Amino acid sequence: MAGELNERQRRLWAGAEALSHGRGGIAAVARASGMSERTVSRGRREAVAGETLGPGQVRARGAGRKALTENDPGLLKALEGLVSDEARGDPQSPLLWTAKSVRHLARALGEQGHQIHFTSVAKYLRALDFSLQGNRKTKEGSAHPDRDAQFRHINQIVTRALDASQPAISVDTKKKELVGDFKNGGQEWRPKGDPVKVRTHDFKDKVLGKVNPYGVYDIANNEGWVSVGIDADTAAFAAASILRWWQRLGQARYPEASTLTITADCGGSNGNRTRLWKIELQRLANQTGLQIQVCHFPPGTSKWNKIEHRLFSFISRNWRGRPLIDRQSIISLIAATTSTKGLVVHAELDESTYERGVKVTDAELAAVDLTRDEFHGEWNYTIKPTNK
Repeated sequence: MAGELNERQRRLWAGAEALSHGRGGIAAVARASGMSERTVSRGRREAVAGETLGPGQVRARGAGRKALTENDPGLLKALEGLVSDEARGDPQSPLLWTAKSVRHLARALGEQGHQIHFTSVAKYLRALDFSLQGNRKTKEGSAHPDRDAQFRHINQIVTRALDASQPAISVDTKKKELVGDFKNGGQEWRPKGDPVKVRTHDFKDKVLGKVNPYGVYDIANNEGWVSVGIDADTAAFAAASILRWWQRLGQARYPEASTLTITADCGGSNGNRTRLWKIELQRLANQTGLQIQVCHFPPGTSKWNKIEHRLFSFISRNWRGRPLIDRQSIISLIAATTSTKGLVVHAELDESTYERGVKVTDAELAAVDLTRDEFHGEWNYTIKPTNK
């Protein structure tokens, strides 16, 4: 109860307890509560006397020690200087490389000649309108000068494709997931006191391993496809996932399609610098007969890719708090994902193996029928079928 009572209430409570114990009660309550015998004794006297104070009063008027700030007028300014953002950039700041805990702050203030206990530091921080806070992800690092221009370019290309009833998809690999009875972040409703029991340590199960969910989000139809791979996340796996989407869903949705527009990140298996990605896209173009138009998001802006917030976020929400105990469970959880705006998701296990570290020669890359856009050709390019 200590945290819920003020100083006077704790004192009166301790005094009442001492009274109820009789002889030796003061010493017993002091030992049990950690309060001094003097404080307990005072509380006993106040309880017996039935003294009353005004509303909100804790001590009799004029009682108690003076506030630290009365004896040390520069204390608050010194404390505020230590916790300000500017102090972190000052090479002479005692907290430049130190966490701003109340104990460290009390020690730093002591070195400046301000004597204060760390509990009082916490009280004065709250008075200065500070609170404990974590980091928030809002910065994207150094931005490319043409970042916004590329966003506009992607929007124009995708809008043009949708207006022409041509397929436009957003692709990416979701983070790898451990398969087995491992802890999965989040909570779900269960009978009280009956949480799902999972392993203490997240060591990969040698039999179940991990899975690589590669997603394809159909922008026009608000429809997702996820190939759940069990091998390496390579460019061949990425292209195979797109081909599966086209064969299972896309071809039926867009029977008159001539061009497939793909928006993707700059890194990973579908990175703009990955040679094998372009080789595999050429194969995809040849297999489907489609012209492949690719637009990459600038480095550090992957969260703007539609698949992140229109597909992957809903999958993560759907399986929160549930261990991904086996591959079939993962497929079922992904396929059961929906949204209030009508999202439909299809999922399929890809048990194929994909070779790692495939080297692409200059001659092989030169054979790709690739045309780069005038605007940032390294991000925007088109690959045409070579077998027509």
